[in-house]
Order: sequence, then C-alpha cells, then structure tokens
Amino acid sequence: MVFGMTDTIPTEFEVLDERFAAIGGDDRVEILHTGTRWAEGPVYFPAGRFLAWSDIPNERMLRWDEMTGAVGPFRQPSGYTNGNTLDREGRLISCEQGNRRVTRTEHDGSITVIADRWEGRRFNSPNDAVVHSDGSIWFTDPPYGITSNYEGVVAEQEIDGCHVYRADPVTGEVRVVADDFARPNGLAFSLDERLLYVADTQARYLRVFEVGEGGTLGGGKVFAAGGDPDRYDGLRLDDTGRVWAAAGKAVLCHDPDGTLIGRLRLPEFTANLVFGGLKRNRLFIAASSSLYSLMTNVTGARPVWAGR
Repeated sequence: MVFGMTDTIPTEFEVLDERFAAIGGDDRVEILHTGTRWAEGPVYFPAGRFLAWSDIPNERMLRWDEMTGAVGPFRQPSGYTNGNTLDREGRLISCEQGNRRVTRTEHDGSITVIADRWEGRRFNSPNDAVVHSDGSIWFTDPPYGITSNYEGVVAEQEIDGCHVYRADPVTGEVRVVADDFARPNGLAFSLDERLLYVADTQARYLRVFEVGEGGTLGGGKVFAAGGDPDRYDGLRLDDTGRVWAAAGKAVLCHDPDGTLIGRLRLPEFTANLVFGGLKRNRLFIAASSSLYSLMTNVTGARPVWAGR
C-alpha cells in the first residue's frame, strides 16, 4: 500500500427511524486492506495506534498501522483465531478456534491459556469474547472451527451443546452461564454491565440477559430479530448504549429499546466491528475479504481497560 493512498467507496447510511437521522460521518468509507479469505475479530490497540484482525482460513492475524497505513503480519500461525478483545491491562484476549481455547497475550509476548476445557472436555471452538470490569472473561463456543478444516481443524464435538461461558479472574473456574443457544456468537455488555447482549447467528436474533451477582445470567429474551441475510455476528456498543451489529452486508444499529433504527450498507458480508482511533469515533469493520473504516460522529463505549 502506498502511504496516503486508500481506496474508498460511497458511505451508504440507511435511516429507518428518526433517532438515526443525526448519525453520520465521512461521505466515503475507506478500504484499508483487501485480500483476506474471511476477515474477523478487529481489535484496536490505542497505545500502539494500530489495529489487528483475524484472517481465519489463512490461519493468520494482520496488523494495520494507523500512522502509516501499512498492513503486515501480526501473528502466523494464529491457531485460527476468530474474535479478539483487550483486557483491563490492555492485553490481547483471543478466541483460537483451531486450538479450541481462549488465550491472553502477555506484555512480553508470551501466551497464557485462559480456558481450553469445561468439565474435562475440550471446547468446540471459542468464537468471541468480552471482558467484564471485574476481570472475568465471557466467551461463546459454537462449532465452526471443528466442522471442517476451513476455519480450524475438523474434530469431534466433545461438549453436548454450544454455550456461553464465564472464566473467573481469581480462581480460573470456567462455568456455563447460558446453555440454550444454537450458535452463540458475538457478545457485549451494556454500559453499566447490568445486561449482556449475545448474538445467535443460526437463530438470526440478538438476546439480552440480566447480569446478576457473582456473574450469573437471568432472562434471555429476544432483543432484536433479523432475517435473511441479517444473521447477527459481532457486536459493539457506542457511548449512548446503542448496539451496533455486523449482520449481512451491513452494520445494523439498534436503539437500547431494541428498535432497528438504521444501517450502514457495505458491499461484502460483515463479520465483526470495533470503535477505535484516538477519540473512539472511527468504526472499523471486518467483512469477508476486506477491512473497512469510517470516521463517524459516534463515539464507542468506554473500553474496560479505560475503567467504567
């Protein structure tokens, strides 16, 4: 990539509710990179001013430098890493589909295994993770990484079901917090962490749970329902509590009451997203073969490493 030269496409916001009318940004979406087989798991590192994301079938992670626009390797092999996030200390948390585990990359570059089994049985293929302010790590476990060799390593499913888990920050105990999903995928806490939103890609809806004392979940009603091709995947919140979701060839925006108020249309199927940049107002989107970026007038939710 030549410094200062970035391909762009017209920004296509679709207003479905007047509450979305004031949302905007640049009139063109930047294509920061193209050439992945299935882009996923974008995570922004503010200290280094760069973004890393997964290219699952190629078993690698890539790195985009905000200062120069250069793209290069971040990690290869990556264990077919899917979702990524940062913990309270700014360390990378990754869901390694191929290795069937959740890991943390320490500041010295070494890797610590957070969880790779539940009751002695290997996970299916951890997909996405979110960190609570108490340090606990919550993650989803559909079987996409073991059904073929395309996104992981084909293997037998050892756990009867696809669940949502919580890893305790003190004891390391891993327990099921929700067990009635078809294909749990993206997840995100509300601003006050009293709610947990979880996408079920196969069922094509978002559910919302009440977070109780000790990391329990209650409720689980449908927050928003999609259709074809709006299969919900990765989730993020902005600082007003709106839920932004990768779904179909778009990023959907839901009001905190669940109403779909608008969408950002894209030419490829979206997988995941993250707010980044110095002011958290740059939306990065991993979609099929490309990494997209749009400077917006929306600010992402305060991340857990920044305190809540």
